[in-house]
Amino acid sequence: MEKKSTAVVTVLGNDYRGIIAKVSAVLAGQDANILDISQTVLSGMFNMIMIVDVSLCDFRELETALKTLGGELGMQIVIQRSEIFDAMHRI
Repeated sequence: MEKKSTAVVTVLGNDYRGIIAKVSAVLAGQDANILDISQTVLSGMFNMIMIVDVSLCDFRELETALKTLGGELGMQIVIQRSEIFDAMHRI
């Protein structure tokens, strides 16, 4: 079985309706699959962390699409490959 290539997506900004739907639509449109998701709202600030399978997508295109969406929404959206976090624990 082929190992999945995963990434961590973080979203931060003012809360309003439709954020999860819009981020999910970009991910689906780039053939990324959400594996796990956690979101919270504190004092009107929306924070979400997603673990995403990026095995079937072009990572740079997905990164650009999420950055564009973040600009449109006035939010910070960052995607990082999971290997970065694995490597940090080996140092």
